[in-house]
Amino acid sequence: MANKLKLKKFFLKIFFISLIIIFLSLFLNIYEYHTYTKNFNYKIGEILTLIKDKYPNLKEEELIALLNNKNIDFNILTKYGIDISKDSIIIKNDEFYHTFIFINTTFIILIIVILLIIFLKYNHDKSRELKALTKYLEEINKHNYSLKIDENTEDELSILKNEIYKTTVMLKESAESSLKDKQELKKSLEDISHQLKTPLTSIFIMLDNLIDDDCMDEEIKKEFLHDIKREVMNINFLVQTLLKLSKFDVNAIVFNSKEIPVSKIINESAKNVASLCDLKNINLIIKGDNSHLLCDINWQIEALTNIIKNAIDYSKNNSKIDINYQTNNIYTEISITNYGNEISKNDIKHIFERFYKGKNANSESVGIGLALARTIINKDNGSINVQSSNNKTTFTIKYFKL
Repeated sequence: MANKLKLKKFFLKIFFISLIIIFLSLFLNIYEYHTYTKNFNYKIGEILTLIKDKYPNLKEEELIALLNNKNIDFNILTKYGIDISKDSIIIKNDEFYHTFIFINTTFIILIIVILLIIFLKYNHDKSRELKALTKYLEEINKHNYSLKIDENTEDELSILKNEIYKTTVMLKESAESSLKDKQELKKSLEDISHQLKTPLTSIFIMLDNLIDDDCMDEEIKKEFLHDIKREVMNINFLVQTLLKLSKFDVNAIVFNSKEIPVSKIINESAKNVASLCDLKNINLIIKGDNSHLLCDINWQIEALTNIIKNAIDYSKNNSKIDINYQTNNIYTEISITNYGNEISKNDIKHIFERFYKGKNANSESVGIGLALARTIINKDNGSINVQSSNNKTTFTIKYFKL
């Protein structure tokens, strides 16, 4: 908008200057013509008066005919030393002629000066903008990425400045993102190394005992083998979960969304944790309406399974877990409530972070199931939050109908 106003003012200025030049030129030409005509008429009037005085019998019609006669012999003027192709009969017109030459020359010089001033001002403005752009690039090289938007217009240099800024911000964000990815990769590798170190060390110790002690009691051997199997299963779960999360990180997973009854998703998730419920004698109480959800059923079963498994880990023996679901015009909601050790306020802030384990977490937990669950839910236009108080913890999941 600013550039359009600036361009409009520029064209108006040129238009008015052009009008002034045209009117001044026209005025000078008209004035010059009237001056010459006045002088000619004055001299002719003197001549006619002289003729009339000398020849009083000469009729006016004859004088008019003489003035309008086109067949005039101009050679008679040469007798008086007047060259009609070079000299003016009226000396005063020669004087005015030189005056008008001076005026016209001055006028032309003035026009050239005005145009030169406009041109120089235009170049000065462009030079100033180029200097500002150069300074701006210098500031960018100093890692100062601030941009005063209110100073921008829509001219070529401002557009170039904006594009340079966009490119710079993109490169800056790319560099920061690359650095952040490296830091996240480093942190993930450290976390994975830490998670694998304990079970692998335990496995090596038990294997050394099995190899070194040929007379080991069979019951102890079975216990060692059972523990080794458990640790291997934990490692396998960790690796599989990390692979799934890494696919989500690089957007390598495409959901196959279909209209699925929420009851089916919850029932399938409940089957996956049935054995864990039996071990702690926990009853899953499922209630809800005839809700449907547009989602990828397999991934949502994976997410709900991890959340219910977490609820079982934090539940007391011989207790229950309430799973309720309902829908409205905006979202479909699933709530999972367990009764047992509540989650501390400090742990709630980090509960969905990878490899985070709360102070009351199961010793076998690797702290990655909830992180995967949240990633899956977010992928399907959902959100998840948790509240915990009075020995009760509720996970609330909302799938928005976008």
